[in-house]
Amino acid sequence: MKKTLAIISIAAAALAASAETPRGVDRANLDPSVAPGQDFYDYACGGWMKANPLKPEYSRYGTFDQLGELNRTQVRDLVLGLDAAASAPGSNARKIADIYTQGMDSTTLNAQGAGPVLIDLAKIYGAGRDEIIDLMATMPGVGAFFGTGVEADMMNSTANVMYWGQGGLGLGDRDYYIEDSDNTIAVREAYKKYLHTIATLAGLNEENAARLVDNTLRIETALAKAAMSREEMRDPAAGYNPRKVADLAKDYPHIDLRRYFERQGVKGVDDIIIGQPKSYAAVDSILANESLQAIRDYVAAGYLDSAAPYLSDAFVDAGFQMSRVLSGVEQQQPRWKRALSVPNGMLGEALGQLYVEKYFPASSKEKMLILVENLRKALGQHIANLSWMSDDTKAKAQEKLDAFTVKIGYPDKWRDYSALDIDPYRPYWNNIQAAILFNQKYNNDDFGKPVDRDRWHMSPQTVNAYYSPLTNEICFPAGILQAPYFNPEADDAENYGAIGVVIGHEMTHGFDDQGRQFDKDGNFANWWSDADAKAFTALADSLAAQFDAIEVAPGVNANGRFTLGENIADQGGLRVAYTAYHNALSDNAGETIDGFTPDQRFYLAYANVWAGNIREAEILKRTKTDPHSLGRWRVNASLRNIAPFFTAFGITEGQPMFRPEAERVVIW
Repeated sequence: MKKTLAIISIAAAALAASAETPRGVDRANLDPSVAPGQDFYDYACGGWMKANPLKPEYSRYGTFDQLGELNRTQVRDLVLGLDAAASAPGSNARKIADIYTQGMDSTTLNAQGAGPVLIDLAKIYGAGRDEIIDLMATMPGVGAFFGTGVEADMMNSTANVMYWGQGGLGLGDRDYYIEDSDNTIAVREAYKKYLHTIATLAGLNEENAARLVDNTLRIETALAKAAMSREEMRDPAAGYNPRKVADLAKDYPHIDLRRYFERQGVKGVDDIIIGQPKSYAAVDSILANESLQAIRDYVAAGYLDSAAPYLSDAFVDAGFQMSRVLSGVEQQQPRWKRALSVPNGMLGEALGQLYVEKYFPASSKEKMLILVENLRKALGQHIANLSWMSDDTKAKAQEKLDAFTVKIGYPDKWRDYSALDIDPYRPYWNNIQAAILFNQKYNNDDFGKPVDRDRWHMSPQTVNAYYSPLTNEICFPAGILQAPYFNPEADDAENYGAIGVVIGHEMTHGFDDQGRQFDKDGNFANWWSDADAKAFTALADSLAAQFDAIEVAPGVNANGRFTLGENIADQGGLRVAYTAYHNALSDNAGETIDGFTPDQRFYLAYANVWAGNIREAEILKRTKTDPHSLGRWRVNASLRNIAPFFTAFGITEGQPMFRPEAERVVIW
């Protein structure tokens, strides 16, 4: 099941060097008509952007997406190479091949139409008020009202506990329901049309479909009004509200959590962490005051939305029309990409085991270990030299840095998928449901057990990286450790500017506005002096204000508070990787290659990470929902705080990229 908490910061850290020229800068990526001091992003990435116009299936396409395409091709080759007929029944290979084949079988999916969901819909519309909680607990695809999940206790990171989190919003973000901009109104209208379409495809007549739409929007709007904003969700303390289940039953009698967990087969849930108390109260109120018909309609709508991507083309097309309004995408991804995402997600480590055998050499892991230690040393230097932090807090920060667990490539122990039942003779959606239940049980089985710190939270083939404050670990899957993002044969300036900044970025997450609130063992604890915390907050507020001032689209500004953690990590990654690179140079200043100094190549490698084109609708969506700043501003806004960057390109006062020293913000 989905994690319901925003505790683990999963941070995209895709930073690239050039794939075409292992030594030096690929001049084709540049736009020499733009001066570096005028707009560094356009100078460094303009050539790439012109050569890679947006294709209809993309709302954004950049170097990160380019590697994602390579990754998909690699994984597809692995899947197509599996011989299902020769694989033993129940084997991972058979399960992967069978579920991919089902996703590709449009003839069967179209012939089945809404058939795979009709039995569940009948159960939803036949449920009594007391039985709604049973559907929420046991029917895969029902994501109504809230979510629960097992995760490490913030106050005792060695123990797994149960968390409750707000949810039940078909549009994902609360602002789509409560704002009245042209964009949010258009999104709501598209959502109404989408719900009406999938309801009628499932067999509801016009009157009943219209009723479902009205009831769903009313209930989801009530949930949205009670939900925490994304900015509020960034406060770990606000999301940690331990309660006795027995006390919740007295205060909110219409949410039967005890029955919910009994239906899931989870025993002994006497205590639970409530992430958003106002949302909990709103759910209880809705269950008490809405009609049973309205609640059934709302549950049915969410269920159909979950199933739609795995049904006939008519259902899939309805979802695509919704995505056109949300992101501006003009064309659906080809069926093979959509079908591949299923085994790549639900059997991620099974595919990952095949992936690393073919695509991840041991030499890459060895070089990464060296780079990580070089970056760890450099961050230690930065901590030691901080002017705003006291010696006592510095010592604790160094202890946390030294305690980082580093995961590279793939896990030492692979996940067991033997209990996952994939039957090629039942509908595709029913196999998806089996996977949902399998993953729900996998998570729930951790309840009450010690935290497994060897577990990975990304599959090896994922093009990404992460830091987890609850385990104080940084992880770099094999998927991102390949050209153009990581090239063991490339110039050091480019590797430090690319994967080096990835490493520094993830390390800095341990000391961003959220990560700094956890100690070296992963516990939510205050290890800062009051004066140091005040100094950090002042700097963080100034950085948030810099990004708040950026206009990302006409009349729309960036959200510097929502993106603060990633912006701190971007800046920290850049500064720390630069120091690590110069440590590696030692007394050797480095050679100029093709007219570019080492420092210039370092910063160009970083900028080329974020080369990309993006639609305005996607800009608006990401500004609401993505904790990362847009690529252009991850380059221009971050670099404007870094003095060596100005020196490298001769950027001086009066040029747009220049920021006076008194206005620069340097945290780590």
